[in-house]
Amino acid sequence: LEILKVDSKRLLKRFIDFPHDLHKGDPSYVPELFIAQKELFDKKKYPFLEHSDVQPFLAVRNGKVVGRIAAVHNKPHVEKIKENVGFFGFFDVENKQETADLLLKTAEDWCRDRGLEGIMGPANPSLNETAGLLVEGFDSPPMVMMTYNPKYYQGLVESRGYEKKMDLLAYYSTSKDIDQRLLDLSDKFEERLKKKGVTITKIKPKNLMQEAAKIREVYNSAWDENWGFVKTTDKEFEHIAESLKMILDEDYGYVAECDGKYVGFAVAVPDINQILQKIPRGRLLPFGIIKLLTQRKKIDKFRIITLGVIDEYRKMGIEGVFYAKLIKAGLSKGIKGAEASWILENNPMMRRGIEKLNMREYKRYRIYKKDI
Repeated sequence: LEILKVDSKRLLKRFIDFPHDLHKGDPSYVPELFIAQKELFDKKKYPFLEHSDVQPFLAVRNGKVVGRIAAVHNKPHVEKIKENVGFFGFFDVENKQETADLLLKTAEDWCRDRGLEGIMGPANPSLNETAGLLVEGFDSPPMVMMTYNPKYYQGLVESRGYEKKMDLLAYYSTSKDIDQRLLDLSDKFEERLKKKGVTITKIKPKNLMQEAAKIREVYNSAWDENWGFVKTTDKEFEHIAESLKMILDEDYGYVAECDGKYVGFAVAVPDINQILQKIPRGRLLPFGIIKLLTQRKKIDKFRIITLGVIDEYRKMGIEGVFYAKLIKAGLSKGIKGAEASWILENNPMMRRGIEKLNMREYKRYRIYKKDI
């Protein structure tokens, strides 16, 4: 058993492809798009790498890949959170403690060599991307831009001395669970907001990049007090917006505006994992892209991926109207299931609002920490 530092295109390809072989036959596994994963390690294309460092590693036994991990030095996190920690991410491993220990030790040593005193994760590579180790809710595939791992990962990580830092929650409901009465009341709430000068309009996908700067301002303000949140740079947010633009439905994005200023926004995205699950090894060519383009109408679930209102406009009912509009839009398009994720477990206001819509917690993801 040995560790290889991923420092070539050939090794990066093996790094990205390893989960496909590890989870082959697992009905809940969804392959990530190869082109999107590759971009996360490209300094010319991924803005996070302009200020932070990511080093991937492979665990190999007799020439066969049996695990992978990336060590991350998220410098803005250290500066903003005042916590001298690194991260691990992209963690996938066979069900052997020695392999998990060697991978995690490699990431720990890399972080320690950079003067960091602790390590957290998984984050791929930051909390603004996919994050968390699945610890509850293994009976269904993850929705778009959410993580997945088998049950045994939890034991491997905790046996290495990692402890819970924070849980991230995913809520779910079917179209049958929705309280129609609350949806009907949302129109009255929206009228009240208009009288207070707050209007809610759609985000048009074709205008998303032009709107990105104003939406980013809301994003960085509304989430600023949340645990672990680090503001995105202009380039990082534009990268996120560009990724969402490819899958955003014109009826699944809304902004709240008051006096010419954006004060909140909400976005849901179709669960394209229902298609990606059928694309072998995440390759768009030659036939994957055809599936992606032709099967979108068959998608019957969506994920409410982000919803926030800046502090001084909270408790006015804007959040409730956002949820109602998204759910109504989904129902009109034949959506049969909706996920709201992820929600910090220490965010009772957001959790109560979701639970009023008859959404139930159905998956739980964990961020771990260890002193090094």
